[in-house]
Amino acid sequence: MSSLDALNKRIIECKECPRLIKYIDNISKRKIKRYKEYQYWGKPLHGFGDNNARLLIIGLAPAAHGGNRTGRMFTGDSSGDWLIKALYQTGFANKDESVDRYDGLILNDAYITAVVRCAPPQNKPTRDEIMNCSKYLIEEMSLLPNIKIILTLGSIAFNTFAKLNNLRLKFRHGLEYEFSDKMIIASYHPSRQNTQTRRLKWDSWISIFLRIRSILDQNGNVISSNSASIVK
Repeated sequence: MSSLDALNKRIIECKECPRLIKYIDNISKRKIKRYKEYQYWGKPLHGFGDNNARLLIIGLAPAAHGGNRTGRMFTGDSSGDWLIKALYQTGFANKDESVDRYDGLILNDAYITAVVRCAPPQNKPTRDEIMNCSKYLIEEMSLLPNIKIILTLGSIAFNTFAKLNNLRLKFRHGLEYEFSDKMIIASYHPSRQNTQTRRLKWDSWISIFLRIRSILDQNGNVISSNSASIVK
């Protein structure tokens, strides 16, 4: 078993946040009408993708009837639809949809993870729950040696990453920061709350991935005019 496999096993077995464990268990039993015949995953979720990835995507947490149901992050919900379609259109995925963990989706040069590994009530994890899960994100990043770009989806993912690295950063969609030999890019989360209100539009969303593609195609050496210095 590789170190990443061992970490993933520990994540699945984690029970450090009783509120979240109770919530995902209840959701998995109650279900919703359109998924009443579906066998929910109902456990914490680890990241997935290319272990040699240069792009790391950090979301907030699994969706109650998305990842918590299907057993894979950004799978079976509208946020996943937006993310995987963008990854496909920019060459990071072999297909443009993510419906089930057995659907044959393969990520190339990208790895997807989240700050919190269980679906939280109302998509609002507590500070303690975020910190409980943070050790998994830290260890995960240490086991992905080729990461050059970290794309954070939403302010919680962005602020958590900054805090873990003792950085003072300002969240704004599309803003880039250089950090050591890496680049951090902030984006709105592709949640229904953002996409249906058009706070996040497709053109703005896909431009983030096109930008990432251009950087990686030039070996990560492109410096953007809208990048900002890191303040520690």
